[in-house]
Amino acid sequence: MFQLVSRRLFLVLTSGALAAPSMLLAESEAPSLLDHILLGAASLEVGIAFVEHFTGVGAALGGVHPGRGTWNALLSLGDRHYLEIIAPDPAQSAVNNPLVSSLRSIHEPRLVGWAAHPGNLADFARKLRAAGITIEGPTPGSRKRLDGHLLKWEIVSLADTDSGLLPFFIEWSQDSVHPSVDAPKGCALQSFAAETPEPEKLATTLKTLNLDLPLKKGEKPHLHAVISGPKGNLDVYS
Repeated sequence: MFQLVSRRLFLVLTSGALAAPSMLLAESEAPSLLDHILLGAASLEVGIAFVEHFTGVGAALGGVHPGRGTWNALLSLGDRHYLEIIAPDPAQSAVNNPLVSSLRSIHEPRLVGWAAHPGNLADFARKLRAAGITIEGPTPGSRKRLDGHLLKWEIVSLADTDSGLLPFFIEWSQDSVHPSVDAPKGCALQSFAAETPEPEKLATTLKTLNLDLPLKKGEKPHLHAVISGPKGNLDVYS
């Protein structure tokens, strides 16, 4: 479990005033702008069973990502937070997508990324480009739910995600219901943090991105989430 320190210390560290600390952690146990966490699995059935085994809550089928070769199941983690279990869609086996190939090679479900909601995405993209950060987007996306309703959003992707520790950024369409609203409830996000060999460097990037992702120094880059449910905790890494 990650030991947390105050926001004041986080700001000191990101300003470069403290050298080589063993821990660099934000005040909260999860980023305040976190939208959702992605749990990758080789099959959706395996991913759903994995989460239910530990938490006691079954994720509901969300829908498919047309042309991307994936589909998902969702689990609410509270207000505007949710878990997305993502896996290759058998009905889109012909789609050539590097993400699909990566998901097929997963032996046990693991974290494969996360999304943050910075507000107005067009404004945010302009700020990132002005800061010299290479990005792609805003790019439109969509997912067709099982009830036929189309959810729409826009995303901005970073060219450098620092070994997968940094998120992509999302803004949901105003006519789309946020998935946390109608996904199965009963679980809560206890913590979401990152481990990296160079926490000082990552902390500087996080400050530029206005993200308060808790950090811990470690040998290899990892994301780490703890999700609680009525049966127990799901403790999962990238």
